[in-house]
Amino acid sequence: MAEKETTPAPGEPGSSAERTTDLAPTGAEPARAGAPISGRERQGMFGVRGTGDTSGYGGLHLPAYVPQAAERPYGGWFDEVADALFDALRAKGIPVDTVQQVTVDRDEITFYLRREHLVEVCRTFRDDPALRFELCSSVSGVDYGPEAPQRLHSVYHLTSMTYRRRVRLEVAVDVEDPHLPSVVAVYPTADFQEREAWDMFGLIYDGHPALTRILMPDDWDGHPQRKDYPLGGIPVEYKGAEIPPPDQRRAYS
Repeated sequence: MAEKETTPAPGEPGSSAERTTDLAPTGAEPARAGAPISGRERQGMFGVRGTGDTSGYGGLHLPAYVPQAAERPYGGWFDEVADALFDALRAKGIPVDTVQQVTVDRDEITFYLRREHLVEVCRTFRDDPALRFELCSSVSGVDYGPEAPQRLHSVYHLTSMTYRRRVRLEVAVDVEDPHLPSVVAVYPTADFQEREAWDMFGLIYDGHPALTRILMPDDWDGHPQRKDYPLGGIPVEYKGAEIPPPDQRRAYS
């Protein structure tokens, strides 16, 4: 009589939950001079490629969207804020080219900054009578992927409660040198937000009072929201069948 075929239990050799060994993150290209990169072409659901995705989203293909540098007049109160900022920087002796680019997109103005004078620019936004951006409502990270130079961005949303305005600051750094100054001394609300950006993206905020992980365990290896971080997942058992993580599913094409 033929031997009865058995199905490996979840996690045992031969089961669908076996993890591959080639999931180490890859590096990035060195930073190149030029305007900040703030967009890239996307392929596959959430930018995922080369997986066994059978949901139909694997063919999603979106063109790159990179807002162009704006030229004056920016429109509305944007010109007033830009003029006040540049006048204040000149008065303080801060190089005007600290602002690499100004972009107006979706009714929002963004100032792309060099990291060297970030703290002083934030202090100017907060204290200058013509600006008065008293609140930093958000600090977050962005990773545009290994193919983009200066792929890691730190993004700041500043709010003026005096004038009821909001601006966006963005600083781009290379993955090999992800250091930029902490703005906690100017905006205390950035404390836990910078910790989260460090935890998820590996942005190192020099001068932060306690730059430790806030979401992942202290001994976690890597930064989960980087584009080259393994997709991962946990095997799920459903009615006796085992569904492996998304990046380990079988391909049918």
